[in-house]
Amino acid sequence: MAGMDSETPIPNEVRLHQKSRRLELVYATGETFSLDFEYLRVYTPSAEARGHGPGQETLQTGKREVVLERLEPVGNYALRLVFSDGHDSGLYSWDLLYNLGQHHDELWTDYLKQIEAQGLSRDVDTSSRPAAGGSCGHHH
Repeated sequence: MAGMDSETPIPNEVRLHQKSRRLELVYATGETFSLDFEYLRVYTPSAEARGHGPGQETLQTGKREVVLERLEPVGNYALRLVFSDGHDSGLYSWDLLYNLGQHHDELWTDYLKQIEAQGLSRDVDTSSRPAAGGSCGHHH
């Protein structure tokens, strides 16, 4: 399968905690990752968010309140995460989830920096409507 590395750890348990808004991954090695819904949502691997090449990504915004409604296993290599904002096209492979768990702090910091640099907000969703014109000149 594409994106499958035989070394990729597959969690023994995947727990959805809707109250604390976290997805918990428990590995045989004893590692546990607890990833919040907003983080998972903004790092969706879906094509519409990732674009079709470097620099084409759409920064996902306004996802602070998003809820992960359910998980659907895809084969034995990924989970489809279905979010309350209707987003359900992201297939989160085990290696992606492991990577998001391992690099949580740097990825989250990077996301917050991007949001700030672009003058965007975790509370205002600008990513779901089509951007007018190019991604450069902002007219206020």
